[in-house]
Amino acid sequence: MKNSFNYPLFYFLQFTWGIIQNIIGFFLYIALLISNPKRFRGKFLGTRVITWNRLDSASIGIFIFLSNRDRNFKRVLVHEFGHCIQSCILGPFYLLFIGIPSLIWCHYPSFKLNRARGKYRYSSFYTERWANSLAQEITGLPTINH
Repeated sequence: MKNSFNYPLFYFLQFTWGIIQNIIGFFLYIALLISNPKRFRGKFLGTRVITWNRLDSASIGIFIFLSNRDRNFKRVLVHEFGHCIQSCILGPFYLLFIGIPSLIWCHYPSFKLNRARGKYRYSSFYTERWANSLAQEITGLPTINH
């Protein structure tokens, strides 16, 4: 890791300033565990990681939901960790300024089509570019760049 990671500060910010997304993430995490207890689970720098049967990955508070179909598992994990740091920075504004815009960028048909045609890279959108930057700064590890 490039810099020492401050776990107490990370948890304090997540469970005070970022409590809204952590409550949502917790219930989604539990629902996934109940639906399939054998699903892959792990930890990465204070986060809780679980796989799901979707094409996309997501981060909600300290909870990272990784696609079990992604070949770039480690790079996506580092990228999603960047979203966890955004949660610490933005607190209750995370869902408004990162979560919702990121969902739209990922799923809106015209954005998907333009990315597929090579007009835009996924990481060119501000939410994704910032997540990559934060994650690389903290971990020193490579992240997604598609």
